[in-house]
Amino acid sequence: MTDTSSPWVAVVRELGPTFAERASASDQAGAFVADNYQLLKERKLLSAGVPKELGGGGATHAELCEMLRELAHFCPSTALALSMHTHLVGAAVWRHLHGQPAAPLLSKVAAGELVLVSTGAQDWLESTGQATRVEGGYRVTAQKRFASGSPAGDLILTSAPYDDPQAGAQVLQFAVPMTSEGVRSNGDWDTLGMRATGSDTLTFENVFVPDAAVSMKRPRGVWHPLFNVICVVAAPIFMSAYVGLAEKAAALAREGSRKRLTDPHLPYLLGEMENALATAQMAWREMVQSAAGYAFEPELGRANSTLIRKSIAARAIEKTVQKAFESTGGSAFFRKNPLEKLFRDAQGVHFHPLPEKKQLLFSGRIAMGLDPV
Repeated sequence: MTDTSSPWVAVVRELGPTFAERASASDQAGAFVADNYQLLKERKLLSAGVPKELGGGGATHAELCEMLRELAHFCPSTALALSMHTHLVGAAVWRHLHGQPAAPLLSKVAAGELVLVSTGAQDWLESTGQATRVEGGYRVTAQKRFASGSPAGDLILTSAPYDDPQAGAQVLQFAVPMTSEGVRSNGDWDTLGMRATGSDTLTFENVFVPDAAVSMKRPRGVWHPLFNVICVVAAPIFMSAYVGLAEKAAALAREGSRKRLTDPHLPYLLGEMENALATAQMAWREMVQSAAGYAFEPELGRANSTLIRKSIAARAIEKTVQKAFESTGGSAFFRKNPLEKLFRDAQGVHFHPLPEKKQLLFSGRIAMGLDPV
């Protein structure tokens, strides 16, 4: 079970009303929630998941998930953008706790409340762009989409393909500052929903990546144990934002139903909504439990289990919001109704890895005793 008594949840509940007041304007303008990020920094939510011995807040994985779920009740875009930073912190914490060299990164996040930016959803196993070997490192040229939180970003954690003369097709995992020469934001995040996440495309034009910044080389297009960690840690973190969004939609629908107690069809619609919401919550809780507070080994079966539940939760979240919308009636179609924005925001859930059809292929191959990809 998740812990709603976490002090980090209490901070979110304190900041939440301010975020909620800003949410509609940010959505309508498609403007990044920069002011919200300033408050997140001031209250040290960006370093909440960093272990205390490294200068952070020491929040558990489950506490981070609960924090983000609560935040989505007030502003889903802020919650989702923060989750993209938080899942990178979480993966680094797993590495640190399992004896891998992640302490310097985590210490930097805590010392400066640095914002980490991910491009992993687009890159996945193959990665995008091109890395060329030069003296002392590599030169990288690429287009990196869905870089959530990048308007406030400090450090990009990304990857690029590299044709190694000896090892063949590889992918380099590396970190570069947002201020690196050759890195620019395209400012092109103009979307249906989650419009205030600042998930712009980042352009890399011959960006120098020193050898010291490369944390890993892995075979391109091959399932690597790294993904057994990323899936289990990251999926419940970013799905927390969508579960919170669905809970908010359901609460609004329940409130609105009090004015239509004589509608004979309304109980059926709300009943469908409640079933869908419970399904989403159960799948999400099992994902959180599977992460076991980072105390797990990187096993394919655990990653597969998490990805299955991600698909179940995603479909149930969409249905929850759909039924909340339907039960509210025509008034939900107006942009002044908060359900209209939640309906649009919920559509983003299907674009996070793995989308359902890819997950079905992945899980089906495992069921047949084949490699997952």
